[in-house]
Amino acid sequence: MLRTLLALLTGLVLAAMPSAPADASPAVERAQRRLNQLGCSSGPADGQMGEWTRSAVVRFQSRHRLSQTGNLNTATTRTLYGDRAHRCDVRPVPPRSGTGRRIVISQRQNWVWLVAAGGNVVGQSGMIDNPAELGTGWKRVGSYCGRAAKIRRNTATGGGLWLDNFTRFAACGIGFHRIPRYMSSGSQIHPVWMVGTNLRASHGCIRLPQQFSARLWDFGRVGTRVRVVRG
Repeated sequence: MLRTLLALLTGLVLAAMPSAPADASPAVERAQRRLNQLGCSSGPADGQMGEWTRSAVVRFQSRHRLSQTGNLNTATTRTLYGDRAHRCDVRPVPPRSGTGRRIVISQRQNWVWLVAAGGNVVGQSGMIDNPAELGTGWKRVGSYCGRAAKIRRNTATGGGLWLDNFTRFAACGIGFHRIPRYMSSGSQIHPVWMVGTNLRASHGCIRLPQQFSARLWDFGRVGTRVRVVRG
């Protein structure tokens, strides 16, 4: 009787457990777990190579100066499981990006740093940008083309989208802001886990996660220098 009851309970538990997708890959699942350990945000370790996982691979590749393919190729896999694999969410400020209090943007890494006067990094995050629209070099938070430097809730050209925590730093309409939100629903136009990748492109602005956009709003007062680099 006891054996029968145990067998029944085991069967019920197994039946309730979600089954792995038919196309799940053990190699992909292992990579997802490793990527998550390194702060690359791969999402659930389900063995499927979806867009969330590809975004994590791109973040890992950009951190290690690998070709940003989003694929678990030989070079990427070797580095991923090597002793010198670095975290994706904590990165050094690029060399030759200036000194003093500033905001640094790396277009290759799709990354932003907030650097205090003494050189300490007080915040960093992935971003979505468009290098074709934003050139490299020094910029500065301020008013351009008669438009305000800082707008808590800006609107996109053509309407329909909110650009929260908008901090302008280049002519005429380029600034930092939260990932755009639909006015109709309040939802973002793409998920947060896409930042730090080249899987999307903005119209020139720097899209940021909600919390970091608020932090940059506080840090990026009018006159704050912004350095845009390729590397």
